[in-house]
This record gives sequence, structure tokens and C-alpha cells, in this order.
Amino acid sequence: MLVDGKIYLGTSTRREYLSLKYGNRHGLVTGATGTGKTVTLQALAEGFSAAGVPVFAADIKGDLSGVAKGQPIQEWQTKRAEDIGFTDYANDAFPVVFWDLFGQQGHPVRATISEMGPVLLSRILDLNDTQEGVLNIAFRVADEEGLLLLDLKDLRSMLVSIQERSKEISGRYGNVTTASVGAIQRALLVLEQQGADNFFGERALEIADLMRTDTDGRGFISILAADQLMKAPRLYSTFLLWLLSELFEQLPEVGDPDKPKMVFFFDEAHLLFDDAPKALIDKVEQVVKLIRSKGVGVYFVTQNPIDIPEAVLAQLSNRVQHALRAYTPREQKAVKVAAETFRPNPDFSTEEVITQLGIGEALVSVLEDKGIPSMVGRTLIRPPSAQVGPLNPAERDATMANSPVGGLYDSVTDRESAFEILERRTRDRQLAEERAKYDEADRVAAEKQAREERASQPRRTSSRQTPAEAAMNSFARTVANKLGNAIVRGILGSMKGR
Repeated sequence: MLVDGKIYLGTSTRREYLSLKYGNRHGLVTGATGTGKTVTLQALAEGFSAAGVPVFAADIKGDLSGVAKGQPIQEWQTKRAEDIGFTDYANDAFPVVFWDLFGQQGHPVRATISEMGPVLLSRILDLNDTQEGVLNIAFRVADEEGLLLLDLKDLRSMLVSIQERSKEISGRYGNVTTASVGAIQRALLVLEQQGADNFFGERALEIADLMRTDTDGRGFISILAADQLMKAPRLYSTFLLWLLSELFEQLPEVGDPDKPKMVFFFDEAHLLFDDAPKALIDKVEQVVKLIRSKGVGVYFVTQNPIDIPEAVLAQLSNRVQHALRAYTPREQKAVKVAAETFRPNPDFSTEEVITQLGIGEALVSVLEDKGIPSMVGRTLIRPPSAQVGPLNPAERDATMANSPVGGLYDSVTDRESAFEILERRTRDRQLAEERAKYDEADRVAAEKQAREERASQPRRTSSRQTPAEAAMNSFARTVANKLGNAIVRGILGSMKGR
């Protein structure tokens, strides 16, 4: 039943496998709420982990955390295994690292403002074009002046600085208005209230810590606690896009490996594309298209395939479609779109079956030999081997206590960056201004004192000299003139005589 180089997905009229060598060709798991998407996601994550492939997945409802715990097999799992002839089925636990942007249910996840960059940050802040332009200027000036933008206070200080120097900066890069800076500052305040101040800073997440394997060679499953994060959907989607971008930029080209270097599950994927500008969608399409050559597989998990733009949807080769409802025109369109993405099976109508699937059933089509999509099969998905459902708090804490990254990210590092440098510059400038004021005050006081002293000196009642005084002064001037002339001649003579 279990085959090397493949992940067992379930049974239709045959056993359905996902070949690991096509695992980096990306995938899509869709279906209405309550149809079994989370169980499918867990089964896929377990399969990749068992094959030595690290996995990153967002846990929206907390249910995925049970993958860390082996447990007595539940009755429904045993029955499902019997129904599909899964003779190798056994309970198991998998290596897990818990992460949390807010540092509550996992190790803190941080990124610096500089790493996020102005494009993604503008997406989080929902800035217009003018405001995004000002944000780009702030990043440019920071780069030129060697100022590190690590956390929110660094960015705030940088914005204040370019506003104070707007005349100088506007002549080089364009207008920096008080209104635009103020709008960005207000958006940063909203973001901070959503908990983003916990996310921006150091120590920043290192991609290598998401790509670990345990001593048995199984890939660690990194689970991002996202139940609280979903209250800030823009932060959630931007963080995951940033993570994809970091993977793309840091990993080397590997072509088509025998198995992926890492697999990334993007749950509630529609949040990435809701109200997203075309430039951002183009970036997602580019990253998804090119990251395959880095050995990374991206699997979008969402309710409807129409949540994904067509350009991105075309890149998703491995598909698991759970039941969809077709009560409204939009839902009927989603069913039609989903059916058209599968290679037809002559034994049934794909469009009809999509609305008839039971819980745990799905239409499955994956890449087979030579990269050709398999004929769609109505498949009963295999049961996960680990616990289905969340860990309790004590079990989560025990898992974190044995984490391979324990202690690496739990403390905040705040080294000298833009905030400290700009604050010091402001303080030095203020001190210089105060010193200049005191110097000016001293000068004015000294001049005033001199005037008062001159005014207080006694004056003679008459300036006329007596005959005796006049004779004495005339004699003194004559003697002084003769003595002075003699000294000058002597000096010049000695210079000429040399």
C-alpha cells in the first residue's frame, strides 16, 4: 500500500498516489466548509514529512496541531482504512515546531521592516499610490544613509525625518507631503494595535529553521498558529507571501529534484487575492511559477477554485476537490470551473459528482509519468495516522519544550538602528541649538555689561589742559618720537646689513 517515492492519498477505482518528484509542481485543495479539507491537508503533510520533506502550514482552527501526537486510532479512522484497503495503516506522531506571530502558541516569528520591503508593507497598510511612493522614499533614504529599518519605531522615526527634511528630499525624489506621512503613521498605528509590533523586529526568522529533519530523517512540520492572526487577514496574507519570497530569494536552483526541498500549505488562500492590486497578483504568479525550480511546492487551500486568479490556477497541477454546493449562480460557476480543470473520466460527469461528494470524499487528479495529469478519480481520502484535532495546552507546551529551535527566537533583540541613530541626531542638534542660544545670550550679556561699565566711569568737568600739563605732554611726545625713530632705524638697519 505505502510505496517509496509516492504519497498515498486514498482509493478510487484504484489507489491514488502523489509522486514526490512532482510534489513541487504545486497543488490545490478545495471544498466547502465541513467537507474534509483539513483532514486532507493533514494526510498530505504527514506523507511529505514521512518522506523527509519539511512542511510549513498555517493552522486556522487549531485542528492541525494534533499531527504531533500519536494516539489510539479512532473508530472512524479504522473503518476508513478498512473501506479503502489501507492494510499498512497505523497510528503515528510526527516532528512538529509550533510558530506564532504573537508568540503565544508557538515560537515568535519575526521579520524586519527592511526584509518586508515597501511593496509588501504598502499591501499590509493599504496605502494608495502616493503614500506608497512616500514609503519608497523613506526606504531609499534609509539605504543611502546606512540606517537599519528593523521595527515599527525605526520606520516611524524615518518618516518623521524625511518630513522634517522634505524640502531637501523632495528635490531629489519627489514630493513628501505632511498628509501622506500622517496617513502612513496612522496606518502603522492600526497595524500595531493588531499586534504587528510583535512581528517586526529581531531575531528574524531564518529559512533554514523551517527546513529541518529529525534524527529519523522525517521532515519537521512547522505549524503557524493562525486563529488569532485571522483577525488581521491582511497581515496574515502578507506574511505568507513574504515567506514565499524569502524562500525564492534564498534557496538555490535545483531543477526537478526527486522530492521537494519543502512544501508550503497556504490555507484560506482567498485572503491573499481579495482586493489585491494587479501588481501584487502578478508578483504572486511570478513567485509561484519560479519557485518550483527551487524545489518548493506551494499548495493553496480554499473553498472555491474561483478564489484563485486564473494565471495562478494554471500553475497548480496536483488537485484535490472536495464537495461544492451549487445553490447560487456564483456557486454554480465555481462548480463548472472546478470540473473544467480536471482531465475527464468517462465513467461519470465531473460537474455532477462535485455536488454529490460525501465527507472525506474528493475528486483527485495528480501528475503522473512524463508530467501528464491523471484521469480524475472519485476518491475516499485516507485517514491521517496522527491525532485528528487539536492538542491541549499542556501537550503543546511539552512539544515546544523539546523544540529544536527552543531559545533561538523567544527573546527580542534590539540593536542600534534608525530609531536610535535618528534620536541621537535629534538630541545632538537640539544640544547644539541650545549651546548656540546660550553663547548668544552670553555675548549679549557681555556687551551690555561693557556698555554699563563705560557708562559708569567718572567724567572730567573740563578737557582743557593747564600750561604746565601742555608743556609736559609736548616734551614727552618729542622724546617718544626720537626714541621710536631710533628703534625703527636700528631694526631696519640690522635687516639690511644681513
